[in-house]
Amino acid sequence: MTRPLHQPRGKRVVLAAGAVAALCLTGSALTACSATAGSGAAESGAADRTGGAPEWDDKATPTTVSRQLNIDLPSKATDTRAARQNGFQDDGLLLVFTLPTSGVDAFVEQLGPERELRLRDEPRESVAKPMAPFSHLGLPEPESLPDVREGQVCAPCAGDVNSLTIAVHRLDGSESRVYLRAVD
Repeated sequence: MTRPLHQPRGKRVVLAAGAVAALCLTGSALTACSATAGSGAAESGAADRTGGAPEWDDKATPTTVSRQLNIDLPSKATDTRAARQNGFQDDGLLLVFTLPTSGVDAFVEQLGPERELRLRDEPRESVAKPMAPFSHLGLPEPESLPDVREGQVCAPCAGDVNSLTIAVHRLDGSESRVYLRAVD
């Protein structure tokens, strides 16, 4: 027995109607999902995409952060500030203090940077928002300031710290602010 080349008209209409219904249901479900995902991402920001991380550690102090960085705070350091941001994979560590400008070079030398710090005269024009911003400590980002000496101290570093950068901003004729940012 041979099969007919064409199905009867009634079966074709039912199949076509079923396919259209399936497309409509799938299309509206996809639209609803993408609309929900799109509005959620726009409203909640990047932190929600990583399951709530990163978050700031309320127990971080200049002493605990300097210990994690394996750095001794200079005895003449004032206005010390620190923060730790617990990240999804890596943690961000911030340590900031003010030093007499005459003591900055000795502090930088003890860190043993990979290269001599470079002087940047002007603020950077476009700066990506850092994972752990100094604005959390009520300070401007060093990239937004003029007359900053900056550089990489280590990457990779010995111990638990993956990388450490430094920026030094002269506040006036006698004092400078030292910014340290690390990834742990």
